[in-house]
Amino acid sequence: MLAPEQELLSSSKPIKYGELIVLGYNGSLPNGDRGRRRSRFALFKRPKANGVKPSTVHSTCSPQTAKAISNKNQHSVSYTLSRAQTVVVEYAHDSTTDMFQIGRSTESPIDFVVMDTVPGCHGKSGTLSSQSTISRFACRIVCQRAPPYTARIYAAGFDSSKSIFLGEKAAKWWCADSQMDGLTTNGILVMRPRHGFTCESKPGSWREISVCGNVFTLRETRSAPTPGKLVENECHELVDGTLIDLCGATLLWRSAEGLSRTPTPKHLEVLRWELNAARPQCPVGLHTLAFPSLECSSSPDHQPWAYLTCGHVYGWRGSAEEDESQSREEPRLEPGLEQGERECPLCRTRGLYVPLKLGLESGFYLDAAPPTHAFSPCGHVCSERTATFWSRLLLPHGAHGLCPACPFCMRPLARHRKSVRLIFQGTLD
Repeated sequence: MLAPEQELLSSSKPIKYGELIVLGYNGSLPNGDRGRRRSRFALFKRPKANGVKPSTVHSTCSPQTAKAISNKNQHSVSYTLSRAQTVVVEYAHDSTTDMFQIGRSTESPIDFVVMDTVPGCHGKSGTLSSQSTISRFACRIVCQRAPPYTARIYAAGFDSSKSIFLGEKAAKWWCADSQMDGLTTNGILVMRPRHGFTCESKPGSWREISVCGNVFTLRETRSAPTPGKLVENECHELVDGTLIDLCGATLLWRSAEGLSRTPTPKHLEVLRWELNAARPQCPVGLHTLAFPSLECSSSPDHQPWAYLTCGHVYGWRGSAEEDESQSREEPRLEPGLEQGERECPLCRTRGLYVPLKLGLESGFYLDAAPPTHAFSPCGHVCSERTATFWSRLLLPHGAHGLCPACPFCMRPLARHRKSVRLIFQGTLD
């Protein structure tokens, strides 16, 4: 039994509902995590509840309707049906929930500011894109303040005047319970994996979430005026491993319980150390290879490279194979090969030859197994089950369809071989 002092210490520890991780940044934004602009955002229980829930519906153009719209102390959702009619739903304070808002806007109501993800992590993270497809007030997550701390997602967020406006062209409709509902312009999509976020995980179906939290099949196009079909047997609850697509950036929801089973950055560092301790060698240069730590970068001669068709790992194949005038960034094109391809000296297989980089965002891992597989064509290295799951998953590519991508950099994966098992020369194999 805990002593009174220990009980007080334990009760004062903040309760974490979960974390949101932006795909494509491998642990941190290009210019560093700052304030509400981060690659990873934790949701903690608030000192005071700020949740809201629907209350009064105003369906006629009355003084009460105009008052509800103009009242900056009253949360409301306005559905414009025509120039002459606007339905306003007032929201009342809910002392049982905490609300967190996500979007592109840097205004104070947004808790987590998310910008468009540029595949490869080379985007200027501090630049606001005028062509962004992410809504300024994209969505909100509402968490129950009491166990089991259920988190639910809703499309659209409240702005500085505590209002949500759905224009005349937005998809909207009356529900059976006399409530209005609707969809945002580019929509909020979610994918709940089957069997949770574990070694047995399999990708689920992508769905669209409405302003009221109802679940629909996808529209014909991302911004089509007609909603998909209502999926009555599915809910908007976030489970561990749920993916949330904002049309320009994709977030991964990790529950607090799920994170407790996930390898930590310290564990990934131990795996890196163990891999390097095995002293893998370049079969051509016969020198030892090593993955660099976060604090320092290894010499180019020690950087592991691999052929992404066969998986054989080397050091940089430089001076002996190429003219001294050739740069490391632009290897000489061998006869009969496509741009970027080379021939493996061990097995004569032809394929891309790229530097290997460890996947550093631990939240993307399904298990704590050693890093043995690399995504193609980016070369990010992770465990086999992690590579298999993400290789099978189709991720929204903005408003232009679905394709598998590396979670660490969001580069689309190769069509025929999305990942490869690495073959090290030395005691590793």
